[in-house]
Amino acid sequence: MSGIRTPTEIVLVRHARSVPPTADGPDEFTRPLTTDGLRQAQELVTALTELRPVAVWSSPYRRAIQTVQPTADALSLPVRTVMELREWDDGLAFTEVWERHYVRSWADLCYARPGGESLEQLSVRAVEAVRTLVRRHPGRVVLVGSHGTFICRALAGFGVPVSWTTVRQMPMPAVYRLRFTYPSTSPEVSGWT
Repeated sequence: MSGIRTPTEIVLVRHARSVPPTADGPDEFTRPLTTDGLRQAQELVTALTELRPVAVWSSPYRRAIQTVQPTADALSLPVRTVMELREWDDGLAFTEVWERHYVRSWADLCYARPGGESLEQLSVRAVEAVRTLVRRHPGRVVLVGSHGTFICRALAGFGVPVSWTTVRQMPMPAVYRLRFTYPSTSPEVSGWT
């Protein structure tokens, strides 16, 4: 036995273009991809299947599931959902003036609105969710459908410098590959930055 450990790779996929939120819905759980977003999800299939994932996990939000579903179908794998992969709970009801709240949260990572979570709390949740998948699928590739703020805060939790600008500039979809030698270490990260 050589002692060389096969890395575990977690492939984080930010959802494709989705229907914008509105005051009268749909809500965060049911907001779907646009027609263009559904096309983008199909366009990801070749590149994502070439990575040979053994499992597909997703946020329970419809737009995240719809982004990874075509790849899961091509691989004959189910899409499993887990609440820990959901987007940041910013504590806001629908508002068209949300940006100032986000800027404040990025300036003070411990700040949380009533009923919401801070970005620091999101980082802790995101890192633990990713590490759980690493422990569950050692030495394998796992595809994960998720969200921009979740991904940025996971990366931050692993020591990658991110900011509010990073989130604002991240395309839909975006793909990040996190390669872990051990579940408790920080990963090697590649992808859109």
